Order: sequence, then structure tokens, then C-alpha cells
Amino acid sequence: MLDRPVYESLRTRHAHLARRVGHAVTYDPAVATFAAVDPVPGPQRWTDLAWLLGDGSLADMFSAADVPPAGWAPVFELDGLQLLGPALVPDFRLDGRGTLVELGREDVPEMLDLVERTQPGPFRPRTHELGTYLGIRVDGVLVAMAGERLRPPGFTEISAVCTAPEERGHGHASRLVGALVARIDARGERAFLHAVETNTSALRLYEQLGFRTRTRVTFRGFRIP
Repeated sequence: MLDRPVYESLRTRHAHLARRVGHAVTYDPAVATFAAVDPVPGPQRWTDLAWLLGDGSLADMFSAADVPPAGWAPVFELDGLQLLGPALVPDFRLDGRGTLVELGREDVPEMLDLVERTQPGPFRPRTHELGTYLGIRVDGVLVAMAGERLRPPGFTEISAVCTAPEERGHGHASRLVGALVARIDARGERAFLHAVETNTSALRLYEQLGFRTRTRVTFRGFRIP
């Protein structure tokens, strides 16, 4: 399941957010950029993906190892890690600053603004539909958030962990990740996440919270000819 998390999510728990043509599947573009192809080898799956996304479009293959045909130009390639989470995170002494809230459609403008300021990764106007998103408000202002993204059966990915620069150092990220891990565990699932290998500060935090590396991955995107 975790070797192909985009594909497994789209064929099961996120099927209602998927667009499929033949052997290719993607998220609705308002939800996420990720795409996947069926694990069966053959050129038809790439023909289907090209038809689905359109000539000249970006095929964001996330961490899948599938290799497209010659002529699909590489757009980005980043080394990363996939980490598995604990049942519960350690009980850190947090200062309790702010109020933990569940975020929804009415909070999207603030969520997009926070993402723009902190750059945690891809986030679209309907990304919050992938799962539960939690935030921390200080004096009514959204200063930190984290949420659930990919959801292959038995697992839930934690993503979009971000804190406004002026609010860092108060333990907001630890509080949010801990709350999400507790919810995921209560459903009988296992939390996991991805991080770019060069993001050492984030990796240190996740290791302190009990996450451990499962495998190395490569995030890749290609331009369809």
C-alpha cells in the first residue's frame, strides 16, 4: 500500500475525488496535483494518462517508481523519505498558546494564505476534502495547521504541517501532529508522512514525535509531450 500511496488512495478511499481514463487516474485538479498509472506494464497506461491530463501538462507522479516513455521531459526530482508514525506521540510540555480547531470550507482562504506564507507543499482550494484538517488560532487568527492527505487502506498520511514564522517555537506543529496521530490511531489506522531529505528541521521534529523512516523515495514530475 505505501509503495504506491497515490494509486492506492485513488482506487479506494479517494475514488470519489478521482478522474480515471483506462489505466490512468488523477485527483480532481482542484483537490491535488498527483497522478498514477496502473501497476501493469505497458504503453497504454501512459497514453491514457496523457489523454487524461492533456498535451503539455504536468504529470506529478509523487513517489511512484513508474518510468514514463521517452519524450516525457523531467520537470522536478527531489529525494525524500517516507516515515511511519507511532500509535501516540510523546507528551511534550507545550505552552498551550492558541486554540486547536477543526478547519473546513469556510477556512480555505486563510489556509491558502498560510500555505503561501510557509510553503509546506502543494495545496489547492479543495485539498481539505482529502481528510481532517486541524488548525491553531491565536486571537482568532490561523497561525498553524496540519491535515490528512493520502489515505491508502489502513494508513493515513499527515501533510501540510506549517506554522506562521512569527508563531514558531510554541510547539504548534507538535500539538497538531499529535492530535492527528491520535485520531488516526483511534480509527485503527497507522499514520505516515513524507518529507524532502534536505528538510532537516522537519525530519528532526518528526523523529522527536516518534516517526521512523520506512524507505527512501523520489518525488518526480514530468511534462507530457
